[in-house]
Amino acid sequence: MATIAIFGGTGYAGGAIRDEALRRGHTVISVSRKEAELAARPDPALVDHMAVETDVLVVAIRAAEQDGVRLADVVGVLAKAAAEHSSRLGFVGGAGSLHITEGGGPRVVDLPTFPEAHKGEALGQADVLAALRETPADVDWFYLSPAAYFGSHTPGEATGRYRIGGDVLLADADGNSNISGADYAKAFVDEIEQPEHRRQRFSVAY
Repeated sequence: MATIAIFGGTGYAGGAIRDEALRRGHTVISVSRKEAELAARPDPALVDHMAVETDVLVVAIRAAEQDGVRLADVVGVLAKAAAEHSSRLGFVGGAGSLHITEGGGPRVVDLPTFPEAHKGEALGQADVLAALRETPADVDWFYLSPAAYFGSHTPGEATGRYRIGGDVLLADADGNSNISGADYAKAFVDEIEQPEHRRQRFSVAY
């Protein structure tokens, strides 16, 4: 069993991951979303302490700029602590940076129909992914992008199933792109237990 620290363990995605990990018998240290956002900014001490105590650091906090600081700005702090203490980093990612088609474009966030209110978070998540890809090779990370419709506004139900994709948005035969919080968490904890996407972004949907 693993010891898992979740920054943002009281949020929607972080809470679902916490519950799934506990259900499987893992030890979970949950840092509330507000505390995680505040603690990670000016002082890396909490991050370093968590890396010492745990096997996996899960990051499930907002990526958009807050008080002049973005989540992408602290990827270096997280990566340094993880590498020094042999912890793995797992990021709750966004769907906005996924591409619509194979071959590199366009991204979901670049579509004219993408909600303006969510662009800051989507672009912030894209910056997090870019920062992770620039980390040294000894940093073990994964970044899991959900389906387009994912969140507390559309919680869905646990089905015990999901499909895995890469950098392209997954959708079903009718063009729907959905995943429940419980099934997203299942995919996330499956990756913790059986790593298959080291230093990679992957995606999940029905």
